Amino acid sequence: MFVTQAFAQAAGASSPGGVDMLIQFVPFIFVFAIMWFLMIRPQRQKAKQHQEMIKNVRRGDTIVMTGGLIGKIAKVVDDSELLLEVGDNVRVRVSRGSIADVRAKGEPVKEGE
Repeated sequence: MFVTQAFAQAAGASSPGGVDMLIQFVPFIFVFAIMWFLMIRPQRQKAKQHQEMIKNVRRGDTIVMTGGLIGKIAKVVDDSELLLEVGDNVRVRVSRGSIADVRAKGEPVKEGE
């Protein structure tokens, strides 16, 4: 008596199985896929290339640090540190993680040097 026909019809209109709920999530899935291909994936590739570049530096390479310091690698101390020559007889011990770019690859160093 108090329930109108419109409310009665809307209550029985839901489909079993949650197809309506799946259709509601399709735009979110689509937006995430766009974000993945335009933002997340290229950023991961760039980080992977940077890690590879840092791993492959060797003595004689000219590098740029994240702070803007430019110098030539005088010695590879260990896996995480380098000795950077920034001037005549001026050497600084730096972390590999602070390398921003490798400007010039040096000549391969002979074993006797």
